[in-house]
Amino acid sequence: MAEFLQVSTATETREQAMELARSVVAARLAAGVQVVGPVASVFWHEGEYGEGEEWQLLFKVSADTYGRLEDHLLVHHPWKNPEVAAVPIVVGSSSYLRWLGTTTRLD
Repeated sequence: MAEFLQVSTATETREQAMELARSVVAARLAAGVQVVGPVASVFWHEGEYGEGEEWQLLFKVSADTYGRLEDHLLVHHPWKNPEVAAVPIVVGSSSYLRWLGTTTRLD
């Protein structure tokens, strides 16, 4: 498994996204979070076609903390079945990866 991950989710409003980002960083579950938006979204939900705008959150985490981050997101997310998906950070600048490792180190 990769040492670091980028985890994504989305919310309906910027305020929800910022609140979720703050709670995750304050709990030291991610080194940082980027809030991007609004982004256009096209989807199927509960058997119906939908379109809308969302605010995307990108969490930079250690693979070791993914489980705790997922648990936190599922409890604190405003949606009952939010996207929580991770992709590995395969390569990156050495200084960025060093910062990520130092910031997400479990003590």
